[in-house]
This record gives sequence, C-alpha cells and structure tokens, in this order.
Amino acid sequence: MTGDGESTATRGSEPHAAANSGPAGRVFISYASHDVAVANRICAALEAAGLPCWMAPRDVRAGEPYAAAIVEAINACRMVVLVLTQSAIDSPHVLREVERASSKKRSVLSIHLDGAKLPAELEYFLSANHWLEAADGRIEPVLPALIDSVRGRAGGHDPAASFATPPAGSVPPAAGSAAGRKLPPWLLALAAVIAIALAYFVVDRVWLNKHAVTAVTQLTPLPASSALDSPPRSAAAPPAFSPPPHSIAVLPFVNMSGDPRQDYFSDGLSEELLNSLASIPDLRVAARTSSFFFKGKDVDLSDVAHKLNVGAVLEGSVRKDGESVRITAQLINAVTGFHLWSHTYDRHLRDILKLQTEIATAVTSALQATLMADAAATIELGGTQNPQAFDAYLRGKNSTDGMGRDVMLRAIAAFDEAVRRDPGFAKAYASKALAENGFAEYYGQGDEARDYFRRARTSAERSVQLAPELGEAHSALARVLSDGFIDYHGSLAEHERALTLSPNDSGVLLRAAWFFADIGRADAAATMGRRGISLDQLNSRAYRSLALVLDDAHRYREAIEADERALSLNPKDVRQAALRGVSLLHLGDAETAQQSCSTPPLDWENHVCLAIAYDKLHRRSDADAQMAMMKADLGDASAYQYAEIYAQWGDTPKALEWLETAYRLQDPGIQSLKVDDFLAPLRNEPRFQALERQLAFPN
Repeated sequence: MTGDGESTATRGSEPHAAANSGPAGRVFISYASHDVAVANRICAALEAAGLPCWMAPRDVRAGEPYAAAIVEAINACRMVVLVLTQSAIDSPHVLREVERASSKKRSVLSIHLDGAKLPAELEYFLSANHWLEAADGRIEPVLPALIDSVRGRAGGHDPAASFATPPAGSVPPAAGSAAGRKLPPWLLALAAVIAIALAYFVVDRVWLNKHAVTAVTQLTPLPASSALDSPPRSAAAPPAFSPPPHSIAVLPFVNMSGDPRQDYFSDGLSEELLNSLASIPDLRVAARTSSFFFKGKDVDLSDVAHKLNVGAVLEGSVRKDGESVRITAQLINAVTGFHLWSHTYDRHLRDILKLQTEIATAVTSALQATLMADAAATIELGGTQNPQAFDAYLRGKNSTDGMGRDVMLRAIAAFDEAVRRDPGFAKAYASKALAENGFAEYYGQGDEARDYFRRARTSAERSVQLAPELGEAHSALARVLSDGFIDYHGSLAEHERALTLSPNDSGVLLRAAWFFADIGRADAAATMGRRGISLDQLNSRAYRSLALVLDDAHRYREAIEADERALSLNPKDVRQAALRGVSLLHLGDAETAQQSCSTPPLDWENHVCLAIAYDKLHRRSDADAQMAMMKADLGDASAYQYAEIYAQWGDTPKALEWLETAYRLQDPGIQSLKVDDFLAPLRNEPRFQALERQLAFPN
C-alpha cells in the first residue's frame, strides 16, 4: 500500500496480533489512500479467517524507513491482494508495488471495484495474474472467494485459477461475470508482446526520443487524434466504451442571437451550467476548456464522449434579447445515442441562478445520480441576481481565456464592473482576485506589481467573507497568499479548505498541486495534478500546470511527457517548449534544451533556459546576451530567475545576492526555492540556509 504520499494511521482497524511479527508469509494489501476503507475491510476479513495481512502504515515499525518496509514486506509475503480502482491506477506507488511483486514472482490477486480501464503498464504485470470482479463497488460478495483463494495458495493448490484473467488491452467483464477460465499460455504471451509493443510505440513517438525521454504512464490519455495515442496496427481491438458512471460534458451552447459579439454570453452561461453540475458530488463533469475544445467543430457526439471519457453530453442553444433569455437544453446518452431529457426555458436574467438550479436538477435526475439535499444553495452559492453584474462577469471570464497585459486589464475591468453593480457577487470577486494576481505575477513590475497583489488579496478575502463555503474563493486566496505575500502556512490552509469544498474542480486541484509540489509534498501534488487532468483532458494549460508540478517534484521525464501532451494540443505555445527545455536541462541534455527553448517569440522562461544551456555548451557570450536581454526587459522583477542562472553559472556570491533581493521584493518565484534543482549549488551556503528558514515552509 502506498497511500499516495498521504500516509496516515489506518482508521477503523485495530492491529492484528501478528502485526509486529514481521511480514513473512503474510498477505500484502496494496491500495491507494482513497481506498483505505475497502482495504481495511479486506484485511479484517482475511485476518478473521486466520490469514494474517501486512498493510502500511499499520505494520510499519516505528523508526523504520517507509519504503524499505514496503519492499521487505513484498519480498516476504505469500501473495499480494490489490484493491484495483481508478485511484490505484493513478498512483505511481501502487504501480511500483505491483512491479516489485512481479519481479519477485509473487502472485497478485486484484479486486476490480469500479470498472476503470487498465493502462498498458498494469496490463503488462497483471495479465497473467488473477482477479475478482466487484464492479458495483460492493466488496462483501467476493470476500468468500478471496479467502478461498488465499487459503488455496497456502495449501499448495490454487482456487483462484477459476477466476478470469484479463487479456492485455481489455477491461474485466461486467459485474456478475466473475467466473471464467484462465487464458492459455500462448495467448498470455501474445498479450504481453502486444502490451510491450504498444508501450514502445508511445515512448517512440515522444519528441526527440533519441535523447532517451521516456513516456510517463500515469497521465490521462490524449484524444485518439493525437499521434501519441495512435495505436500500432498490430494492437488488439479497443475495449467497449465504458465511461465512469454519472459522467457528463457540457458543450458550449450555440449563440442564436445572430450577433457573434454575444458569444461571450452563450459561452459564459454554458460554463456556469457546467460549474453548477460540478458542484454536485455524485457527478463527474469534464472541465470547461476540454468541453469547449469542440466549439465550432463538426464532430459527432459519440466522438466527443470518447475523447472526454463521459457517458452523457449536455448541449443546447441560447437566445438573448435584452434582459430576457431563451435556453434550449438537451441531454444525450453518449453510449446509446438516445435523448435522456430536453427542455426549453424562457427567463429574465435576474432569475438566472434559479434557472441553473432547475437545469442541474433535471440533468442529475436524468442521470439517476444523487442530488444533494441543499443542491440549490450550493449551485447558487456566490452568484448574483443582477443582470448587468452577471453580464459583466461573463465578459470578464471570456477575457481571461487570452494572455497579454491588455487582455488581463480588460478582464479586471469587467470584474470591477460586476462587483460594482453587485457588491455581494462572491464569484466575481474570486475571479477578479485571480486576474489581479496573474497580472501582478506576469506583467506588473515594481510598485505596480505590489499594488495588484494587494488588490488581489482584498478581492479574495472579500469573496471568502461573502461566501465562506465557495471553494474557488479559498483557492484564489491561497494563490494570492503564496505568490504575493510569502505566507505559505496561510496558503496551505486555504488550499486544503478549497480542496474540501471543491474536490471536483480542476482549477482548484491544479493550483493546489503546484503549491504542494513547491513545498515538497511531491506525491500528493502529482496525485492532485493527475486528478485535475482527468477532468480536463484537452486543456493544454492543464498539462502545463502538471508539467510544472512534475518538474518541481524532480520527475523530469514525466514532466517532459506532460509538456509533449500540452504541445500536441497547442503546438504554437513557445512557453511550453521552454518548460520542456528546463526539464531537459535538469536531465543534463543542454543541447536538446537549447533547441527546445529557441523558438521565438522568447519569453523570460526561454531566456532562463537559454542562459543556462548556452553556458553548459561553452557559448558564454550567448549566455551573457540572454541575461542582458532579461535585465533590460524585466529589471529586478526577475530577481529569482537571475539567482537560478548565476547558481548554474557557478557564481555563488551573485546568486545569493539576487536570491536575497528576490526575498526582499517578495518575488513569486521564491516559492520554488525548497525544491528548485537550479539552486542546488547554493544549498550548503549559510546565507541560503538562513533564507530558507526565513521563508518558513510548512513541513
């Protein structure tokens, strides 16, 4: 078991009498921390039947290194029982435990709980092992078979051989089909060959594979149209489409006003409906950017559903006339193609919050999901009944889709208008805070940057005050506290609150993931980042965020794979290519990094990458030129980046001087100090250590 970097004492289970007697001969329980309750029930059932188990953290001895304890337990165990869910699939620790068990020729018996599709790397290790099917999520019916199987191994025979073995590229059959027969050895060998070929193909397609950049296995697959996901001709046929239950995408509603300038309203209203549905815990909703990827494209709804891995699609149209609006919405079952529900609404804009609740309630009912008792209050939380405020808010949200100083200022002006027209509009304050923070971080200099950070904090705190249960408000405040005020303990508390309130919001997840990576909680950060990606699979910016998280976590090859996926969605993003170059530098490949960072127009990220790469390639005049361009364009605003460059150039005094300047100026980049490999040459310096203590990162 791994716990995905969030190891806490196992709850609801007292240690078995053999808990501290060592792992020899026991059953190793492998699970992700999200599935701890199921793992506890499995362990309790086995131990009640006289079959001792080993679970972490329960059976890790005090003072024993955690990873070493797990390795020892796998080496000594009789077999491994794997709680196989999407959370386990997303966990790199579970994968390593399965890989270790396979290398030691320990049998792995998987209990498949949620119908999640197996990635190639798990198929490779599990295709020759046994599994039990509990796709309805109920564990109790399979416990007798589990106990018999474990006992059979103890007694020298193998009752688990009667259970089916999943071929490579397949998903275990539906609930109720646990009985089956073991595949013949020749077919298992063929399946393994296919899995290896597919894995090689993915790796081979990664950019400049000659430089040994390998694919990361845990990322959510890209659409089939991407070269990274084009299967080799010899691959097995894909399994039947089986999206998660209660999963839905909201496509951008069609603007029927006849005026293209009204697109912001139809798009914004679609996004608000999406957010309303995402606030319902029983629904899994594809994030806005991925859903809007299909805007204006002639695509089949079935293709949309497959690419977003959702079972239903909500689409419709909007006609706005003054402060009156007509909305036609229809919900389609993406698996069968049948209409589940449709309705037309004529409303005044002041009733837009109630309309969102009506539609969300109807959709939830049609999907047979569970609606919260206080759904209306949750959906309408932080909103407005003022038509002019709502219109300004949607204009601001539309503006934040772009980048650039003027674009950000237009967005801020629109949010300013929204809160001026409705001073109680909490969502507008949260969006305003993020826009002001982004402007300060990327475009402000000197006093202007400090002014916008202060404005962002005021906006975020006002949003939290107006709507304490609004997750995005706490997420915005968390970002401002870390970026603009070096308050990492305050930021951590706000991120944790946001995650509790909005666990299905990809923006909340990705912002938290980046922060958690910066303070050294790499495993938790990667888990949150991949969860965010699973909800926003076609958003290049989401992959950019994940790449930053993985780079901070020192998982450079995985970061490069995330960069690649972002670039496959947006090939013109030179900033993403620069991030790829930074990870290549960390891997020691300065030549390829220089190539990746040289595509114009050059941003500060490109300059940092090139200044370091040229120095390592013994092109010092070119490196100096990059530093000179940065200082001319950005002045002291890039103090932290100058420290990185000088540290890599071997000029420790200048690096420390710029690092202290970055601290004095509250440069947002200094948040990465704890994990930044570019600063490795400074870590033993007393001035560096004193500065790290002053920053007071959370443990």
